[in-house]
Amino acid sequence: MKFRILTLFPEQFDSFAQTSIIGNAVRDGHIEISCTQIRDYSESKHRSVDDAPFGGGQGMVMQVQPLKDAMHSEPIGENAKVIYLSPRGKTLTHDKVVELSELAELILVCGHYEGVDQRFIDTYVDEEISIGDYVLTGGELAAMVVVDSVSRLIPGVLRDANASLDESFASGLLEYPHYTRPAIYDEMEVPAVLRSGNHAEIEYWRLVQALEITKVRRPDLYNAFMKHEHDEKTRRMLKKYLKTQRENGII
Repeated sequence: MKFRILTLFPEQFDSFAQTSIIGNAVRDGHIEISCTQIRDYSESKHRSVDDAPFGGGQGMVMQVQPLKDAMHSEPIGENAKVIYLSPRGKTLTHDKVVELSELAELILVCGHYEGVDQRFIDTYVDEEISIGDYVLTGGELAAMVVVDSVSRLIPGVLRDANASLDESFASGLLEYPHYTRPAIYDEMEVPAVLRSGNHAEIEYWRLVQALEITKVRRPDLYNAFMKHEHDEKTRRMLKKYLKTQRENGII
């Protein structure tokens, strides 16, 4: 998959594209990350890319021309999408990440200042995406979040093809707790069930933990999961869970 990033600060992506899982994915050819310096396409003598907003107000607005020319500096494939990282966009979710991972190319536009000229958004942007209800100084960090989250779903990026299946949001629940050696540390002991070797009990324990964590932290996800149609094995475990809840007077 190809990620092309339109940015005023391409150097921010240097270490990101060279380290850890993302760096390995680039080196192995599973993903491609390139940056286009928007300022290189300015027609201004001073290579400026912004101007004061019509109607007055604080800050500066990025202009259409440099953004448009930077975007068209390389051919855009058919199975591609142009995304503007913006606090005004729809919040990035796991479902959206899955959807984006099915594309061949993502062009990520990193805004700065007070934003970009609406005419660029109306004409060239397919979708606006936000990574949360807060404002950043620029779209670069948000672009990295999109690249990272989408890349993990590209075949070959994770060494274990099933590694992403049990993680938070993938199943509809937040993830269960994890433990590793030693079994006892500072008198804190790993739950006995995880050392029992009983895989059915371990699976049930993990589901219960995920349900309890999600119910407290994200009741919206919990309620949606409980209403969802599940496979027979999950239905049996949920029936056992609800029975225990009733017996304990919780529901």
